[in-house]
Amino acid sequence: MCGIAGKVGTAPVAEAEVLRMCDAIRHRGPDDWGTFVEGGVGLGMRRLSIIDLAGGHQPITNEDGSVVIVFNGEIYNHESLRKDLQAKGHQFSTRSDTEVLVHLYEDEGERLLRRLRGMFALAIWDRRNRRLLLARDHFGQKPLFYTEEGGRLTFASEIKALLADDRSLAALSPFALDQYLTLRFVQPPETFFSRVRALPPAHFLIWEHGRTRVERYWDLEYGPKWTWSEAELLERIDELLAETVKLHLTSDVPVGAFLSGGLDSTIIAAHAAKVLGPELRTFSMGIPYRDLNELPAAAAVAARYGTRHFAEEVTPSVVEDLPRLVSALDEPADPLSVCLLHLARMTAREVKVVLGGDGGDELFGGYDRYSADRWLDTYRSVPEPVRNLVAKQLLGRLPDQFTFKSVTHKLRWVDLMARKTGGERYAESMQFFWFNEAHRAELYTPSFRGRLAQRRPDACVLELFGSAKAEAAIDRMMYVDSMSRLPGQSLMILDRATMAYSLESRSPFLDPRFAEFMARVPVGLKVRGRQLRYLERKLGERYLPPEVLARKKQGFASPLMYILENEVRILAPQLLLRSELVRDGYLRGERVRELVDEHLARRRDHGNRIWLLLTAEVWYRRYISNRSTADLEAELADHRSAKPALAGAVP
Repeated sequence: MCGIAGKVGTAPVAEAEVLRMCDAIRHRGPDDWGTFVEGGVGLGMRRLSIIDLAGGHQPITNEDGSVVIVFNGEIYNHESLRKDLQAKGHQFSTRSDTEVLVHLYEDEGERLLRRLRGMFALAIWDRRNRRLLLARDHFGQKPLFYTEEGGRLTFASEIKALLADDRSLAALSPFALDQYLTLRFVQPPETFFSRVRALPPAHFLIWEHGRTRVERYWDLEYGPKWTWSEAELLERIDELLAETVKLHLTSDVPVGAFLSGGLDSTIIAAHAAKVLGPELRTFSMGIPYRDLNELPAAAAVAARYGTRHFAEEVTPSVVEDLPRLVSALDEPADPLSVCLLHLARMTAREVKVVLGGDGGDELFGGYDRYSADRWLDTYRSVPEPVRNLVAKQLLGRLPDQFTFKSVTHKLRWVDLMARKTGGERYAESMQFFWFNEAHRAELYTPSFRGRLAQRRPDACVLELFGSAKAEAAIDRMMYVDSMSRLPGQSLMILDRATMAYSLESRSPFLDPRFAEFMARVPVGLKVRGRQLRYLERKLGERYLPPEVLARKKQGFASPLMYILENEVRILAPQLLLRSELVRDGYLRGERVRELVDEHLARRRDHGNRIWLLLTAEVWYRRYISNRSTADLEAELADHRSAKPALAGAVP
């Protein structure tokens, strides 16, 4: 695990330039560093030593030095690849997975990517052909950003490294802000910085003679469907999971596992415990909100498998956490990142590597909207005049309840979703709790809207839904999530939150072979009626205590706004009514005031929308107005202690 950075072009590159970028991401690799500089190319890395601690120093070259690599990630099938390469006569000087990539490139060029099982962002310099290959793993577990100007390409694992090289890159992308407020993530190649691109997952980039091209090398296909019986499929899934978890445990340092007490993390931890036994360390984080604290369930699982268990309950704080989060992510912070940052800090005290259950929802069918789709079609069959009457007489009068997954939220969601079909419905479902088209029309200034050039922020959802190699609507939804929200939100947050504490996170569900297998499982074995994760629950019966299996899906992200409500009620007026996004012409100040007023007076629940505005505002002040993290912390602390800007701001 590392952070990588580099430049290539016609003008000479100084080693100091590369080192400056690498220093900005030292947290990704505090154990070691290295550079390669030659004429118009410079490569650098910061290393977190996991495999071949003594011999894995980078950059690494082939036997004659004609191929040079810097690499971030882990290749879990590197030992089998090494045997194949040795049989062909390749000579190895280390045990590292990085050296495998060098020799594999010699034989196969960019086709090497099709043989990899792992997470990676890599840069390979072909000295003979003066050719640079950049590539990113199948689901985008590892980040890679770049910028181009005058034939020069500059790249890095995090945007802060690019900013360390060129501060002028700190310019807001209007479309990214629009997409974030709509969907809660930004779809590659877009980033929040107008001149910075993100290499999309499952893509590679080749720079040659001052020109670049980007191509996809892998995709998920949802057919033909497996025809085995339910019992046979269950066995094959369990066997594949055992294999991928064992591969993900490859390490020369201790490995732990996140444990929430839910299906995904428990199944991963159970398989890890089979291999490591009591040496496995498990980590849980709880939040004090109603019945959503997962610590008791996680403790029950840890006791069942005899792991060394570590647990903490945390009450997050906007003032203490938000500036640090934004600085870690280089993006506005999703609520999920608050708890993940605390969990990563706790985990990093004990291990360097941790396994998690990321991807389980997208592969097994774990989101409510998957099972709701067919029921929406049933409601849609009710004559539209009747539905309009229901919406006006009932839903229009229901008060907001200011609780997580309230009845009012659910009923309004059903009514709105039933008015659309296909990709349009799914795009609407992904923005329901955030800023939909009507909200954005009220919020944006005319000048900001004009800069968006009529680009739809949800166009990526429509494109993915329509292009999925799938027939069933649920498969199409899972494909959209796997190729957008998963890499753009969940995995982005996971990578930055863990790497902020020099912790390597691994996601066994996202092994490409396992994902390919799961994509071909019939939809009826993933979502059966209103039963989500049908087959995974059957699998869970082998690994979870009955009382844990009976629990509903929880997660600590969505209710965060309700946990932080008191603090937000103080900060929102202070921060948003002095908004620099308003000052600079992006948002309408009067509409921002109305949102805050309505929320504080408990007329409408705008909690999630206010969170997006708060985090976007803090990001803007951090990166565009160029405040330091310390300055932002002091600023928020002052706002918290100041008198409320509006009457009723303090509960």
